[in-house]
Amino acid sequence: MFSSQKSLQSIPASSAASPPEWKTLLAQSVTTAGPLAERFGVSLAHVEPVLRNFPMRINPYYLSLIREPGDPLWRQAVPDVAEQADATGTDDPLCEERLSPVPGLIHRYPDRVVLLASQQCAMYCRFCMRKRRVSAPPDRTDAAIDYLRRTPAVHEVILSGGDPLMLDDTPLARLLESIREINHVRLIRVHSRMPCTLPHRVTGDLVRLLASFQPLFLNIHFNHPDEITDRSRSACARLADAGIPLGSQTVLLKGVNDNAAVIHRLMEILLCMRVRPYYLHQVDRVCGTAHFQTPIDKGLAIMKHLRGRLSGMGVPHFMVDLPGGGGKVPLTPDYVVEKQPDHWKLRNFEGRVFSYFLKSSN
Repeated sequence: MFSSQKSLQSIPASSAASPPEWKTLLAQSVTTAGPLAERFGVSLAHVEPVLRNFPMRINPYYLSLIREPGDPLWRQAVPDVAEQADATGTDDPLCEERLSPVPGLIHRYPDRVVLLASQQCAMYCRFCMRKRRVSAPPDRTDAAIDYLRRTPAVHEVILSGGDPLMLDDTPLARLLESIREINHVRLIRVHSRMPCTLPHRVTGDLVRLLASFQPLFLNIHFNHPDEITDRSRSACARLADAGIPLGSQTVLLKGVNDNAAVIHRLMEILLCMRVRPYYLHQVDRVCGTAHFQTPIDKGLAIMKHLRGRLSGMGVPHFMVDLPGGGGKVPLTPDYVVEKQPDHWKLRNFEGRVFSYFLKSSN
């Protein structure tokens, strides 16, 4: 059993007196249109009305990666008037609120839950599945922990948000300790975009803290090769060197990465960084995200390209999270050409057709 006292003692006392670099950068985040317009020399008058409904936060690190207006990183970070014009999506298409038995916890699958540890992020992604909760007051975790203690069917807890790593080390350690003390919880998973959007958060203290709660898995989130820098590589290397298994979830976004070559390159780089590609998500039908929607056939075509051209370890599952709270389902290209009683005809990645016999012809 991990010692909470040990985890708290491992956090330097000086951290309270001098904010760590990641918190200093957060405090310098761009939240209004003016600084963006000045930096890039463009008019952003359309941005301010969007901010009344959907806040913006771009920290200086991620801002430094944007090359020009309209590039793949700009589209992920900077508000678009299309967010206001979207009449097709809903605030909560996955019915997470209905699946929340207590505030701050989502129980959709029998054996695992999502615990919303924070409502804050280092950068507010414009395609966020929880745009309705961005920058909202955080839910207390007391009721969620009590629910976990009373629900022995739950074997895995996924910390999400917002971003769980927006918590300071001390409250994060306390939360992880309270979960680890529940005997029937076997696995802890942390979902964070900060190794991508603000890798400065991955300090030595944080890595030691997370490594103390094994078995613990960390799913991170990169959408484009331009998000991978020496700094983010170093952050992932620190985590992997500490024995923390890393997976990556990518969202398929129109105008960002809806291209087989871009996804191929991204998955290839992640795999070399010891980050196992996990999911390629069809973007959820959240209000304000319709301009990011891609046809499902586009995702299937990308998956078809990856298969056979990239190591199987680097091929993610293409997932659709069903509206109405139905959960995630994988989609795959159709490799079956024909079914016969004694054999199937299957098409390989090159388009060639082969017969696979189900029983001996003798």
